[in-house]
Amino acid sequence: MKDDKEAVRERIGELTRQISHHDRRYYVDDSPEISDFEYDMLLKELSDLEARYPELVLPESPTSRVSGSPLDEFAQVEHMMHMLSLDNCYSHEELREFDKRVRRWLAVDAVEYIVEPKIDGLGIALLYKDGVLSRGATRGDGRIGEDVTSNVKTIRSIPLRLSSSSDIDSMEIRGEVYMPKDGFKLLNRKREEAGEQPFANPRNAAAGSIRQLDPKIAASRPLEAIFYTLSYSSEPTPDTQSACLETLRNAGLRTSPLTRVFRTIDEVIEHISSWESRRDDVEYEIDGMVVKVNSSEQQKRLGATAKNPRWAIAYKFPAKQMTTILLDILIQVGRTGALTPVAILEPVDIGGVTVSRATLHNEGEVARKKLMIGDRVLVERAGDVIPQVVKPIIEARTGGEKPFRMPILCPVCGSRIVREADEAVRRCDNASCSAQVKERLAHFCSRDAMDIDGVGPSLIDQLVDSGLVRDVAGLYVLTPEMLTTLEGVAEKSSRSIVEAIDASRTRRFDRLLFALGIRHVGSTTARDIASAFGSIEALMSASVEDLSKVRGIGEVVASSVRHFLDNPTNLALLERLKAAHLKTAVEEPDSGPLQGRTFLFTGELESMSRQEATVAVEALGGTVGSSVTKSTDFVVVGENPGSKAQKARKMNKHILSEEEFLAMLEGR
Repeated sequence: MKDDKEAVRERIGELTRQISHHDRRYYVDDSPEISDFEYDMLLKELSDLEARYPELVLPESPTSRVSGSPLDEFAQVEHMMHMLSLDNCYSHEELREFDKRVRRWLAVDAVEYIVEPKIDGLGIALLYKDGVLSRGATRGDGRIGEDVTSNVKTIRSIPLRLSSSSDIDSMEIRGEVYMPKDGFKLLNRKREEAGEQPFANPRNAAAGSIRQLDPKIAASRPLEAIFYTLSYSSEPTPDTQSACLETLRNAGLRTSPLTRVFRTIDEVIEHISSWESRRDDVEYEIDGMVVKVNSSEQQKRLGATAKNPRWAIAYKFPAKQMTTILLDILIQVGRTGALTPVAILEPVDIGGVTVSRATLHNEGEVARKKLMIGDRVLVERAGDVIPQVVKPIIEARTGGEKPFRMPILCPVCGSRIVREADEAVRRCDNASCSAQVKERLAHFCSRDAMDIDGVGPSLIDQLVDSGLVRDVAGLYVLTPEMLTTLEGVAEKSSRSIVEAIDASRTRRFDRLLFALGIRHVGSTTARDIASAFGSIEALMSASVEDLSKVRGIGEVVASSVRHFLDNPTNLALLERLKAAHLKTAVEEPDSGPLQGRTFLFTGELESMSRQEATVAVEALGGTVGSSVTKSTDFVVVGENPGSKAQKARKMNKHILSEEEFLAMLEGR
């Protein structure tokens, strides 16, 4: 019979292996085998055993992911192989020239290429010794990088020990640490709620997170990693780049599922062209595609210059960053009274879109970036993010630039401006300020709120300026005759507008809650609140403590909701909306054919919009999610689907074409 300590040693080893296996199934394979609770119980058992027997803790223990101590500074380390940068190209012709050079140097008629997405993250090099992660380093200058091992270990998609199916004990690999778009938005929302400065883009967020001296901060950030190069191996390297990626996958490392192999440059160009318009469908930011010669032997023959490999090139998508002149900074007043500085720019084309304005968030952002009116600035447009100024080009200053100062009175109504002690923004103190009223109306009528077609910015300006509408309840007393008194509103369009307003009375209670524009209450939070309380009467009697118990709602959001409901003006507004017969309670759904089923949409539908499809599903008792999870039942795939379709197939979800989805709606 084994002694107690030997039995504990074996149990610690078994728990470490089990948890590492489940980490891979969850974070790499997207196919978990156990529940979150069961996983937590395994981790707790391991943690308890390690606390009692610290001398038995393994170097690859999952508990080491967040156990590092804060550093004073990062140590510098030398990479085993230089991390070269890629040569860039920006046109199909340049790709063809690259192909001609490669074939000429190799003296062959055709070359097989492999194409991978170019992730806009932070380059990283991992070193595994005897199968255990021993070091993680940033790229640095390509020869010397910073040791960020403690932070790398917090990323759960990175294995602390290579899979037992790997044939390689020691290797150095290259990849990219990134922050998924959804995680980036959530992180920024939490930072704004806490009064902290939001990150400018996912790349900055990832880079800033991986270079935190305290690993606990990195562990709190939604970081992921994808790998693409085996730069050193204790065993002979595979014959092709595609086989190299297979080796990485066998070792338990994530690689891109979007990688493809092609036999001609024409096929490569066709593939890249198909992704130029779909780049925003991927869960992370990509700024191009990397084209590599697939053969390892041909890669060696082609070699490299001092900076770039000759066997690879990065095709960059149309620029999302350009420089232009900051002509002025104006103040925009939002629906909550927030004063937002807006950059007025000399128009510049960024990725096919002319940009002449960009958000500056708040006065602290202007000060932090040291912006001056007249500066030459770097402007960025990324995905669905509003264009924003990244930084001024200090070296281009002439001395004629002017500093920016926030106004002391509201530029619209002249009321006083206030700033709470825990907030970064200043606000107009007048709830009746016409700018606030207009913004509240625009939000109320937007697609995700009450979806009132035909009530756009131009009409809203006239409605408020003429005095016809003073708040959102005023929309429901409008008549066609009142609307025809406005410029450009004909009799036919006035009837259509009133009909659209009338149709909005049937929108669900949660849509109304979102439309009210309560601070910190987005569409998802509004659904959770509506589901938890059921009616406006129940919500009005809820305390901050009651609200805080709702899933996903913290004290900040709960206090914001309570503050809104305690305002007599808002209470009067709610009474008028009830009198206008808007839905102020959750209706019990019929036991429809889709009851209990969760759908997800990816790609473009031809027969209806995404919003219309969501309404159709909910009308039949179903629900619609935003990401593929264990609870997703059906994934409807339209034209040009994103990575969610691939994830759904990996998780063996039921895939529906648009035709099959329509048939399901019709009960066929």
